[in-house]
Amino acid sequence: MEHEVSFDEWVEATPDWLRKDPFWESVSYQLRMYLYDLVWLDCLTLRKDFRGREIVGQLVRSAGSICANLEQAYGRGIATADYIRILRIASGEARETHGWYLRARNMFSTDLIDLRLSLINQIISLIVRTISSQRKMLAST
Repeated sequence: MEHEVSFDEWVEATPDWLRKDPFWESVSYQLRMYLYDLVWLDCLTLRKDFRGREIVGQLVRSAGSICANLEQAYGRGIATADYIRILRIASGEARETHGWYLRARNMFSTDLIDLRLSLINQIISLIVRTISSQRKMLAST
């Protein structure tokens, strides 16, 4: 992605090899990957200022971990205590990403920050709902 596009445009432009991945069925995963691509673009702006450069590594790591934790959790098996534990870590990484955007707010327009925080909050909400449903499934077994 060379410039920012809407989520729907991003989905349309997503390569077939990613669409064939089992994770692609999860809208939560799609949103996480979309966020990561937006972070990638935002880092181009952050790198222009020494204060922003300090944030780049943290932002890339935390946003990347949101996706990576879902991948790791899924690989270990769903409806397990370990799955829930890793999803909680993903939630923490999403909250950290939220915090890094708050700290970077002086580098971006208010509209962009609002869009990023809204997307991150949506992702957190989906993770929290998944954790809740996984706990219920685990308790009923």
